[in-house]
Amino acid sequence: MSHASTMAWLEAHPRTHHNNELTRADVGRVVSLTGWVHSFRDHGGRRWVDLRDRNGLTQLVFKPEVDSALHESAHELRGEWVIGITGKVLDRTESGGSPNPKLKTGEIEVEVSAMEIFNRALTPPFLIEDDIDTAEEKRLKYRYLDLRRPQLQKNFLLRSRVNGVTRSYLERNGFLELETPYMVKYTPGGARNFLVPSRLNPGNFYALAESPQLYKQLFMVSGFDRYFQIVKCFRDEDLRGDRQPEFTQIDIELSFPTEKLVRTLIEGLIKEVFKAALDVDLPVPLPVMPYDEAMGRYGSDKPDTRFGLELTDLTEVCRKHDGGGVPLFKSTLGTKGHIIKALRIPAAHAPSRTELDKLEGDAKALGAAGLGRAKVDQGGAWTQSPFAKTVSEALRQDLNAACGAVPGDVILLQFGRPKIVNTVLGGLRLMLGKKFNLVPAGKWNLLWVDDFPLFEHDPETDTYAAAHHPFTCPKPGHEDLLLTSPGEVRARAYDLVINGNEIGGGSIRISDSDVQAQVFKAMGISEEEANHKFGFLLEALKYGAPPHGGLAIGMDRLCMLLCGAESLRDVIPFPKTQHGTCLMTSAPVPAGDKQLAELFIRSTAKKE
Repeated sequence: MSHASTMAWLEAHPRTHHNNELTRADVGRVVSLTGWVHSFRDHGGRRWVDLRDRNGLTQLVFKPEVDSALHESAHELRGEWVIGITGKVLDRTESGGSPNPKLKTGEIEVEVSAMEIFNRALTPPFLIEDDIDTAEEKRLKYRYLDLRRPQLQKNFLLRSRVNGVTRSYLERNGFLELETPYMVKYTPGGARNFLVPSRLNPGNFYALAESPQLYKQLFMVSGFDRYFQIVKCFRDEDLRGDRQPEFTQIDIELSFPTEKLVRTLIEGLIKEVFKAALDVDLPVPLPVMPYDEAMGRYGSDKPDTRFGLELTDLTEVCRKHDGGGVPLFKSTLGTKGHIIKALRIPAAHAPSRTELDKLEGDAKALGAAGLGRAKVDQGGAWTQSPFAKTVSEALRQDLNAACGAVPGDVILLQFGRPKIVNTVLGGLRLMLGKKFNLVPAGKWNLLWVDDFPLFEHDPETDTYAAAHHPFTCPKPGHEDLLLTSPGEVRARAYDLVINGNEIGGGSIRISDSDVQAQVFKAMGISEEEANHKFGFLLEALKYGAPPHGGLAIGMDRLCMLLCGAESLRDVIPFPKTQHGTCLMTSAPVPAGDKQLAELFIRSTAKKE
């Protein structure tokens, strides 16, 4: 169809409705629709076509008695052709058809009286339907076709709605939408950055920002009071299903905050998002769980509280009995900082020996050396356990009681450093919760986790690194511990957790340059190194920085949960693969020698 013909049709027959809007109330109206041919069929001499756009489907009917030439033209139509039609809305039942209760438009059809073919299409490499088994690689290669599938269209309509609600809510609450640079100074020590060569400054490089962190703090120093941005961030990391090299976050910062004020503002935002996206009324305020409780009960700082299978710390029970005759217990107790924990599997879900062996393999994949186990028999004794012959009766009884174990239950045990123990048992808990179908469908559990350690300790090097980032403020009264007992310092940090996923994280920031210097010193960062990396921020803090803090919400992950999607790739329009490539455009591609020379760089990659 020519450009002039297209324009003439659209001017004469402007679209009156989308393809999910017409109902019985519209019967008798003459309407104009546009879209893609989704499917077609013949019956009793008539031609039916389902017309699709981003909103849904409308059934069209071409009747030979209305227009024989048009009826013949309808037989040329094929899947994914782009057409426009004009016709009268009919009641399906009165026309001799049957309603389709699955569709909003299922009680009507449109009797076509005029049609234009805007564009013919090649036969697609896969069906434009949700329930297809086409390999993801092929769908990503033809992503523009994959995006036509109804479920993905719904995902992005929802994501757009979340964007709109976010902007509206934050603007109503006094936040300014301000932009920060993508190309920033490279500061080693965090996530690996993408580097961008500077042609105008030979030999020098920008980094793509992994976060607007420093700039949003500078906005507070600048007196903007409240800032937000729906912003792209970049990290050159190894990828998995829930990571992408470029991702989007809702970035928020405000001056003169308290933790409670930040939580209240974010709860209001999340409540509006859930209402707009899912018509779910979230109860607020959300519960707050200290970090130590989350790790103790769930083995995770992002606990999924929708089901039980909570962990039990047995360290002190075992200490009371000096290991109770179990050498592994005793050696664990003799190592500073090591712990003993358990996960009880109820008798109703007790695994077989074969299943226990598989669980041990899962535990090793999570980092364990092995998996301790014990099945409780009718008298409370342990069976199927390497500890059964040596454990004292007194310790066994106390351990059963501590775990709440009854006959038929299975106790899984882990020993060692808290990080490994919690990772293993917390990971097994999630696997078993899914395996046993313990997670109620449609349930949303949201909570805050706070009172995090300010630092993470590396026992091999005996050094400390920032658990969140080095600009997180220590809790009041903990400043004196920064240089004497950094492992005991707690942070004014908080995470928002939804169904076991960390969706948002933030903190009250350091606004005192002296405290900031002490934090750097505790991390082994010299004054010279601190000034080299962050000198512009440290200087800014000396010019009247207000108390400030904020939070960043992972937009991709939030939308993934709201859509019920399995992967971030289902809520990112043009995602990368796990190798960081775009199958549709073939990016990244080699650069020519001339282009590299203009940037004063040379590739060391071996040419194939």
